[in-house]
Amino acid sequence: MKIAAACAGKQIFGHFGHCENFMIYDAENGVITAENSIPNPGHKPGFLPNFLADQGVNVIIAGGMGGGAVEIFNERNIEVIVGAQGDAKTAAQAYLRGELKSTGSVCHDHAYESECGGHHGGAEK
Repeated sequence: MKIAAACAGKQIFGHFGHCENFMIYDAENGVITAENSIPNPGHKPGFLPNFLADQGVNVIIAGGMGGGAVEIFNERNIEVIVGAQGDAKTAAQAYLRGELKSTGSVCHDHAYESECGGHHGGAEK
């Protein structure tokens, strides 16, 4: 299994598409066996979900994410966990233990992208 986390360094970033890098964790039998950082190749609508799917990712963890990205991940059978924060490896380990659940917070309007992750009123329409 491969788990990706949208990050700034090794910390989960608030908005999936604008993260600095993706931490990719390989896991077997509930244990992380390898980790790798991949720079964000660029934010273009529809590109990143397919890029990560092509890397073999099974799960994406992020602070916030737009509905279009969520739809593409769903089409590619990749589980989406949003509303996460803090250290990416800790979040991946919590996911593997079944303790990390998605809040379901989806950023619906890029006019409010600075609020993605925090979802302070107005980010949801």
